[in-house]
Amino acid sequence: MKNAILIICSFLMGFSAISQDIQPIKLLPPQLDKGKSLMQALQDRHSTREFADKELSLQELSNLLWAANGINRQEAKKRTAPTAMNWQDIDVYVFLKEGIFYYDALAMELKPLVQGDKRSLAGTQPFVAGAPVNLVLVSDYARMGMAREESKPAYASADAAFVGENVYLFCAAFDLNCVLRASIDKDAIAKLLNLRPEQHAVFGITIGFPK
Repeated sequence: MKNAILIICSFLMGFSAISQDIQPIKLLPPQLDKGKSLMQALQDRHSTREFADKELSLQELSNLLWAANGINRQEAKKRTAPTAMNWQDIDVYVFLKEGIFYYDALAMELKPLVQGDKRSLAGTQPFVAGAPVNLVLVSDYARMGMAREESKPAYASADAAFVGENVYLFCAAFDLNCVLRASIDKDAIAKLLNLRPEQHAVFGITIGFPK
């Protein structure tokens, strides 16, 4: 009995230590007066699969996520990226070196989900693991109201693509490299993120500084 109690206590202590290692990340307000003009960002927009081994600052990460799918109209809780019928079905999961986080746009915070470097699981190409930031865009079909089941994948792809274009323009405006990818292992991501059956990974986006 004594040994059993010691084992349980050791397990709880270990679990507590793990849970305390990865903490929520409070994001900063976006810098709305920074970056290139829209026309220049469109001129510079491109896909790149090479990234420097350099982390984004907290401000840069905050700006990126707000541009991707942040709240730009607080009272109405509307987003920077449109969705059909304002379903807001797209959730952004952030793969960083320290772990995986859920982007809570309303709270302006990254909620920790999985501890440890899981960036290699955010895509199937080798370059994904070395980039500082990977986003996985997940559509929640449960938010799509009365949409027909056969139409939901198209809605999800379009809504995720809006987020992807926001990321592209942000990266062009701030001299970052990025590439949107359909090459993700959706089953592995669903298991890793503990997604519900109604949640579907759509695209990944890899982001970082030029190499």
